[in-house]
Amino acid sequence: MKTTKYYIHASEVYTEKTILKGSYVLIENGKIADITQSPKQDIAIANLHGFNLLPGFLDLHIHGREGADIMDATPKAIETISTSLAKHGVVGFLATTVTSTWDNTLAAFENIGHSYLSQPSGAQVLGAYNEGLFFTEDHKGAHDEQYFLPLTKENIDAIITVSKGSLKVVALAPELPESDEIITYLANKNIIPMLGHTDANFEQTCNALHAGACGGVHVFNGMRGIHHRDPGCAGAVLLDRNAYVEVIADGVHLHPSILDLIYRLKGPKKMGLISDCIVAGGMKDGTYKLGMLEVKVTDGIARTATGSLAGSTLTLEKAVNNLISLTEIPTLEAVHMASLVPAEFLGVSDSLGSIDINKRACLTLVDNDFNVHATLIDGKLVYCKGDLAKHFYF
Repeated sequence: MKTTKYYIHASEVYTEKTILKGSYVLIENGKIADITQSPKQDIAIANLHGFNLLPGFLDLHIHGREGADIMDATPKAIETISTSLAKHGVVGFLATTVTSTWDNTLAAFENIGHSYLSQPSGAQVLGAYNEGLFFTEDHKGAHDEQYFLPLTKENIDAIITVSKGSLKVVALAPELPESDEIITYLANKNIIPMLGHTDANFEQTCNALHAGACGGVHVFNGMRGIHHRDPGCAGAVLLDRNAYVEVIADGVHLHPSILDLIYRLKGPKKMGLISDCIVAGGMKDGTYKLGMLEVKVTDGIARTATGSLAGSTLTLEKAVNNLISLTEIPTLEAVHMASLVPAEFLGVSDSLGSIDINKRACLTLVDNDFNVHATLIDGKLVYCKGDLAKHFYF
């Protein structure tokens, strides 16, 4: 690819408003310059009949892939995760930590900060997500409680400092002392507070949402569920119209009927797909580490020694396909739950998350079964399967 101006002609184009057939998407200098049925004759065309053009996915909660973990705290680990994600249509991600020692945690955030400023070669680091340290034991999941820390401004500030401006999300348990104050403190710094790994009741969760918390971490998992006399944390984030919920649509973490329930309550704008993928993603079944805990992966399902689910081995294109096949959610809405919805949540929808004029050309090509065949970032191929690259030789 030598030109910075060309058309992509796919069977279907998933734009921000609708699915177009037979359209041409003009890429110019890394941005989407036009979407048309009548291409200009003097501009090169990548003819990709049989493939569908989607907005690149954004994975806002991911710990690792292909043997690499964010907690490795090395540029090589983030590069491995970045290139692996590109193979699955992801153009941007939040590098997500897990509970570990304080020194390990700070090292991981420092490394994320470096990658945020320099960027790896595949999916881009959109920032850091702190999932760890500030939880309670009842719904700890795959977090080792001996490393939990007090939720204080001093601890938060230390993370902000070493992460070099990359910290975007902090997950916490709202029943911790001073949590409402810290939530407001984070929100005032434009860092998104999320609620998870918590035994908070309905009232505590509502108070946290009122203080500025934005929603629920992998909803229903790692939180007090719905009881008819206490709607719990899950009930509170589902009923709050402004609260955003993360969803792991792997067919394991959530029953299909619960996916449908979430959709009915949250609608298409407040339900975002995440992978919550760990180091075992893309690897064989076996024993792996997640933070300080050993996890066993069997049939692609990761669990701790006590049987608790420990993240997933999911990819977002599979999550989208699962959502479509397991529920009656419209296809375009399901696609946007992995792209536009997380982009809006993170505040980057002016440039990412949908196929629209003037947005960055961060795109993925899939077949009708949502298998990814190519991924582009700013109009440049960062992943291409088989001989598909020949269509981009201009």
